[in-house]
Amino acid sequence: MSILQPLHGEQALNESSQQTPWYRQAAAVIPQHVILKSIGTPLFISLFFGAYFYLLKDPAYPTTVMPFTLLDRLVGFQPLAMPLYISLWVYVSLPPALLATRRELYGYGMAMAGTCLAGLVIFYFWPTSVPAADIDWALYPGVDFLKNMDASGNACPSLHVATAIFSGIWLHHLLRRFGGPPWILIFNGMWCIGITYSTLATRQHVAMDVLAGLSLGVLGAYLSLRQRAHTELAGKVRHPII
Repeated sequence: MSILQPLHGEQALNESSQQTPWYRQAAAVIPQHVILKSIGTPLFISLFFGAYFYLLKDPAYPTTVMPFTLLDRLVGFQPLAMPLYISLWVYVSLPPALLATRRELYGYGMAMAGTCLAGLVIFYFWPTSVPAADIDWALYPGVDFLKNMDASGNACPSLHVATAIFSGIWLHHLLRRFGGPPWILIFNGMWCIGITYSTLATRQHVAMDVLAGLSLGVLGAYLSLRQRAHTELAGKVRHPII
């Protein structure tokens, strides 16, 4: 009975969690460590941009212009994709908001930092840029502002895509943990795809950049989630139910 009782208690707890609507579970998690979340995420983004723009303005080696491929020709320039492009900064803030403990937040932050650092190291040793587009940017003020703020360098891998993919995979994992319905999982996937598409549609990146960013984002998310699973398993082994 000493073994069965805790198991029954844990089963009841899991059943209770499953009975709670997913959106209430998410809403209950968001306020936890809200100061750490509200300070940590903007601070991380600020530090990232500092390193990003430093490498953008002072490349250490000659810059390689990335090739324009058939896929780039198929995806036409679309200035209406700008809101999707900018929405990345909301999107990347969602996974940490849905984490419940400091340990989870620190682990997630380290994994995201490692993914971004890998991209920045590539930018340092292999500076790249996108080819000039035959477009009068002055006709599109929103895109023109983006072009003036974020030049065509630091192209491959696209960290815009890498961080979107990383965040999208983590969001999918967290929403499934809450028992989110199929429509919210599909919405998450479509948002992630939309951000990826916007990097091509705004001519901020070419297909080769996107492919490299996608690979980096998937690798970073896979490694971090695998480490998370191993850590949780090790914790259960060290503290078995007896």
